[in-house]
Amino acid sequence: MTTYFQKPGKNNTDNTLKLALQRAKELKIKDIVLASSKGYTAKQIAKMDIKGLNVVCVTHHAGFEKPGQMELNDETKKLLEIKGVKVFRGTHYFSGLARAMRMEFGGIYTGEIAANVYRTFGEGMKVCVEIAIMALDAGLIPFGKEIIAIAGTGVGADTAVVIYPAYGRKFFETQIAEIICKPRQW
Repeated sequence: MTTYFQKPGKNNTDNTLKLALQRAKELKIKDIVLASSKGYTAKQIAKMDIKGLNVVCVTHHAGFEKPGQMELNDETKKLLEIKGVKVFRGTHYFSGLARAMRMEFGGIYTGEIAANVYRTFGEGMKVCVEIAIMALDAGLIPFGKEIIAIAGTGVGADTAVVIYPAYGRKFFETQIAEIICKPRQW
């Protein structure tokens, strides 16, 4: 059963995490990937029972918000790692060069088109697909197994899916098996 939240946002974080961990237990999924810009969502899951799980926090690359700075600071990164949450900083799969070209030359490019199609299901859905691919490309989750991806709209989490991510170069082999929860509006 899919849970639908009336509105997106941070207020759905705890329910999203509980639903995702419950579904992981039911399906015997051991790999959880979640998005966290400054660490709020990652800190919330670190307070829960994640023993025996491979939890990966995917956050923004260095300089995303301000040149030379990390949004998820080193102190938060260390705290998460002590609690058993791996932290991966990387460039968004759907942007990177495409965003740089749009900002320099105008127009819209392939990665951004794909991202906007996923956004028709909500911002969290786009991010779930993106972080699952990024974590797989980084070797932080196993290939060929379903995982749970958790993301949100702005701060916090409001979307969770069961997904078989593909490597970025095989993007179209990615399969969303289940939608655990998502907002009805965004």
